[in-house]
Amino acid sequence: MERSLRTARVATYVYFVLCGTLMGTWVVHIPAIEERVGISHATLGGLLVLLGLGAFTGMQVAGRLTDRLGARVVIPAGGVLCGAALVLPGLARDPWTLAAALLVFGFCNGCLDVSMNAHAVHVEKAYGRPVMSGFHATFSVGGVLAALVGAGAASAGLNPATGMAAMGAAGIVIALASARALLPTAPAAADTDSAEETEASPVDTRHSIAGRVRLLAVLALMVMLCEGAANDWSALHLKDVLGASGSTAAFAYGTFAAAMTAGRLLADRLVSRFGSMAILRYGAATAAVGITFVALGPWMWTAFAGWALFGLGLSGCVPQLFSAAGHADPTAAGANVSRVAGLGYVGMLAGPAVIGWLAHLVALNHTFILLTLLCVTTAAAAGVLRAGSDRTHRSEMARSSH
Repeated sequence: MERSLRTARVATYVYFVLCGTLMGTWVVHIPAIEERVGISHATLGGLLVLLGLGAFTGMQVAGRLTDRLGARVVIPAGGVLCGAALVLPGLARDPWTLAAALLVFGFCNGCLDVSMNAHAVHVEKAYGRPVMSGFHATFSVGGVLAALVGAGAASAGLNPATGMAAMGAAGIVIALASARALLPTAPAAADTDSAEETEASPVDTRHSIAGRVRLLAVLALMVMLCEGAANDWSALHLKDVLGASGSTAAFAYGTFAAAMTAGRLLADRLVSRFGSMAILRYGAATAAVGITFVALGPWMWTAFAGWALFGLGLSGCVPQLFSAAGHADPTAAGANVSRVAGLGYVGMLAGPAVIGWLAHLVALNHTFILLTLLCVTTAAAAGVLRAGSDRTHRSEMARSSH
């Protein structure tokens, strides 16, 4: 069993890298596709809403299917569909076909995203210790891999359709080859009930879980809105507000992304020692301090320090929220993760737009005060994890030690 569990964990890493690589492949080809289709930035922004809509829908569908059919069925299916759909944006010739392609690709990506996160929850439960943040770190590795492959394809003169088709085909092979290593079914729910939940009526327990999952989803929306804002506005902040050159400004996002990846590689050990509530609370507080440096600091070094603190603080927040949603009710881990991930994805897409709208009213750096408020609110609400996930983790670790 230990060997099969280690193999399942490795397979989960593979699927996280795969998901990050497939999505990253689309991202690095955006400029070429935008130019070929002949659309403006504004039109592209509208089409990206369809990508998000498709992803949100796919998450809701795949979450329920994962609970019913098991991860070993849904994850490879999602990987195959996502790999096959990757080529569609590369084949688009006009805004209408690109819209349809993004809707389909978003749906398939959402299926893979939620099903692999639900499986990660089950792997974490079987291990009896936190491992979720490590999975999310490898998603970022996939994005880096996509950037490297995309740069190589561009230098070789490959058109977007050819490069995306090749990457999609490789993704299909990897998705199918890794399927056998996945855990076949979710753990039984009967062993996960704490004494406190056992004494409550089933209706009370369901209401309590549903309420906690809704709060986790709202927190995910706020945290991922912050992340989305950093993705799109960090470089522009240095360039437009502090007068940095284009090459220097690019390091702002690089600093944020590197700090986030490093934080996720360390977060599991910190969760084991201090608990998920502490990681969410102090992580969000650290992010609040960092983005306040960015908003109010007049110097370049304060901006870089602020973006680094912002990425480091946010790094462990989303994995804890996903993990808590999955552990809230193992029989509905997929559905609960889909609710939290779905609303979080809405926040990720809304972040850049919200900051852009506020920038019409106040200076760009002052719009980041909204992110400070969201991080402070998240830190204040971190106690929701004490109610469920930390207690569940402790009981699981106690059982795994026997």
